[in-house]
Amino acid sequence: MIHFLRLIRSVNLLIIAVTMYSVGAYLDIVYADYHDGVMLIQTFNFFLLVISTVMIAAAGNIINDYFDVRADRINRPEGTIIMKHIKRRWAIVFHWVLNFLAFGIAIHLGLVLDTFWYVFIHLLSINLLWIYSMQLKRTLVVGNVVIALLTALVPVLVGIYYQDYFRTAMLEEAHPFHLNSYQFFPLYIGYGLGIFAFILNWAREIVKDMEDVKGDLVLKARTIPIVYGLQKARSIAIGFVFIVMTLTIPIVWFWSMGYIDGFALLPLVLSAISSIFTLKVLLKPINNKNLRTANIGIKLTMIFGMILPLFWMFQLLN
Repeated sequence: MIHFLRLIRSVNLLIIAVTMYSVGAYLDIVYADYHDGVMLIQTFNFFLLVISTVMIAAAGNIINDYFDVRADRINRPEGTIIMKHIKRRWAIVFHWVLNFLAFGIAIHLGLVLDTFWYVFIHLLSINLLWIYSMQLKRTLVVGNVVIALLTALVPVLVGIYYQDYFRTAMLEEAHPFHLNSYQFFPLYIGYGLGIFAFILNWAREIVKDMEDVKGDLVLKARTIPIVYGLQKARSIAIGFVFIVMTLTIPIVWFWSMGYIDGFALLPLVLSAISSIFTLKVLLKPINNKNLRTANIGIKLTMIFGMILPLFWMFQLLN
């Protein structure tokens, strides 16, 4: 069981679930007047949306390791799970079972909520993760962009779910002001966090590629570190982390205007601290130890940013 949990990256899956519930909880409070006291994050359909997203991510992690056995034996032999602890045929069975269940849930959500978005996004994600693991991962830039986009879809999915629900509710209430002001707010929140996640995850993928150069050379991959060199790859990763730090400026402006209190800024402060820490590590000599530390720093920055709506929710409650 422990090997299976390591294979599907259970910690990363937990981060996905926490992110979705964090965004959902905030939007529930913002739209408290439109759901009759029933928070959507407590509904079974929202749980299904979260669990299906987690299943697709888990299946993607499995198929990624399935195609990367040769490289993993070189890059991280101690962390190789497929063939060492789990047979390849069982790995592929787990992959397809998870995807089948997730897609079935997407069809259910589409029928119940009268939208095609969940079927489209789930099917797109399943196929992109397969193609990414089989081919795109070793393609210059494209592989990084694909996996970063899929990561960005996590908060966007929540935005779509809430936008559809509350747009209908506001139309029924027939309040034009509310409709014009708040109709697309869930999507704005989802897209904002999605951009944040996209940039950071791209930086993290570059750092991971820097760690995996030896194994990727065996697979004849064309990653940024292999094509442009480790120094240029590091500069690009540093640039992405710095861009994320500049994205916090509008939120600081909201705080200075009194729209956000100090407590609601705590994740932003922690995110800035972890970003500075990451930049400091990336400026050190390039070796696997420093790259792993930078990887952790980027992941922490992403986590702090993704839970920001949860702290905004507490501010609204108070």
